[in-house]
Amino acid sequence: MRYKSGYKAEKRQELLDISGQIAKKNGFSATGVDSFMKAAGVTSGAFYSHFSSKSDLFKALIENELQHSLQMWQDNPHQDNAEAWMDFELNRYLSISHVERPDHGCVLPTLASEIARAEIDIKQAYQAELLRGQHLFMKHLGSEEKAWAVMCQLVGAILMARSMVDESIKLLILESSKQCIKAMLQKAS
Repeated sequence: MRYKSGYKAEKRQELLDISGQIAKKNGFSATGVDSFMKAAGVTSGAFYSHFSSKSDLFKALIENELQHSLQMWQDNPHQDNAEAWMDFELNRYLSISHVERPDHGCVLPTLASEIARAEIDIKQAYQAELLRGQHLFMKHLGSEEKAWAVMCQLVGAILMARSMVDESIKLLILESSKQCIKAMLQKAS
């Protein structure tokens, strides 16, 4: 059977997108290759035409997810106004929908602990992509330290909110984090 030009690249991207959703919801290590491929509607054998190993999938998934985050930050409509850019990102990231839908959210709160235990090449890929995002935050916040502090606060707030049962506590974590970040940025100005 002949496939149209670009089919393999499209299928790989589809596998990365679906695997990313599953990994963010259930954990990467806890999910087998068969589960990832079944969700994508392909056989486990087809996996090896796209990835050499589960570790190769993890590396590609991390790169894909962080590139998606970078694209979202670049698409922020307030590129010329640092305060409006940050407000937009705070409201987008620190939302209850982000807490309740990890499969459609940022990879950092869900998979950072698995990345910390991963092989060096996965950590290097993660670091390279994360630094691209950090540079974008730095551009808008004016400092490397502020960029790291804000990114860490965002990820930590989502992680903490996800661990709560009571929705009012989740909302309190999100709102208090927004206010804390805004106060820190105003004080530093």
